[in-house]
Amino acid sequence: MRKKLFGNNIEPDCMYCENAVFNKYDVFCKKSKGIRNGRCRSFKYDPLMREPKSISLRGNYTAEDFRL
Repeated sequence: MRKKLFGNNIEPDCMYCENAVFNKYDVFCKKSKGIRNGRCRSFKYDPLMREPKSISLRGNYTAEDFRL
């Protein structure tokens, strides 16, 4: 079995669903399926919609530290 890009246990979320339609203020589902038991029946994972977590540098760095 092939491993998915961000692991095999991905929690359904409309922010990275293939069926999500984004409005200025809200998120809608193209399929209009209802949510049952906390799960959307039409959820399809789209890895391109997922935003990676930002990396924070810890420590006191200066511009000299990054100069070659």
